[in-house]
Amino acid sequence: MSKVFITDYISNPDIERSILGDYLTDKPSDSVEVLLVWHECINEAFCMQFPNLRGVVRYGVGYDNLDINYLKSRNIIVCNTPDYGTEEVADTTMAMILNIVRGITRYDFLCREFSDGTWQENTLKFLKRTSDTVLGIIGAGRIGGSVALRAQALRLKVLIYDKYKERGYEKLLGVKRVESLDELLEASDIVSLHIPLNEETAGMVDEKFVENMRSGASLVNTARGKIVKDLDIFYKPLRSGHLASVALDVLPDEPPKDCALIRAWKAREHWLEGRLIINPHTAYYSTRAFVEMREKAAQNAMRILKNIQPFNQIY
Repeated sequence: MSKVFITDYISNPDIERSILGDYLTDKPSDSVEVLLVWHECINEAFCMQFPNLRGVVRYGVGYDNLDINYLKSRNIIVCNTPDYGTEEVADTTMAMILNIVRGITRYDFLCREFSDGTWQENTLKFLKRTSDTVLGIIGAGRIGGSVALRAQALRLKVLIYDKYKERGYEKLLGVKRVESLDELLEASDIVSLHIPLNEETAGMVDEKFVENMRSGASLVNTARGKIVKDLDIFYKPLRSGHLASVALDVLPDEPPKDCALIRAWKAREHWLEGRLIINPHTAYYSTRAFVEMREKAAQNAMRILKNIQPFNQIY
């Protein structure tokens, strides 16, 4: 019988078994034809265990841990699962954006030192009204588009930059489209990243990118960590005030490597004053989203086994 093998992370595959039944195995073998993958590196060396492999299904959205060229050379079907956590990531992004707009974590940090006599008077003088704030979204797909719709409901002015989306898509969202990255960076008070990680985007957010952002702007990344060159590109801009805030759900290295910015963040150095927010790559998660992700991945594995065209096929 053909088998499906889960490579990593899932310790209790009860959800997968409810869909795959006896097709699911807990051991590598020659009978395995489909892999369900979390973070395992799927390359030639790993795949040598599975001579009859026909398909690889990534539990999440990104697939940079898959050697696409090798899998393609073996005519192995590759799918991801991009349609499970859209709401959760978009909501996390909006929470980070609203935190920046209203200064929530900055006030939380600063007000520990406010005296009773000047409590209410300690306002952040630069805060703008939401409807006067420009949000620039790079990548307007499922999540970026969802963020755009949420942001408009809160009356932010929304710009999108996405050279791969068809012309007129901006009209569907009701936003303004810009034609270059530099145009978006120059105009945006907050820049939010919603692009995949690939050869074009790896390290895209570098010193020049930050330098081209308008002074006092902020950056939000809930996409892929390695879109950012490294974390220390934010150190001087945050310290000087060129960047007002940085909010990250994803990092170039997870957990983060030691660097000047991480040391300052861990030490809660006063100059950062709540302007650097880091989450542990959890924007995708809710109890329902986690179940939905596993269900959809298992259902797709079954489609491959049954020779039915799978969903979200990359190759």
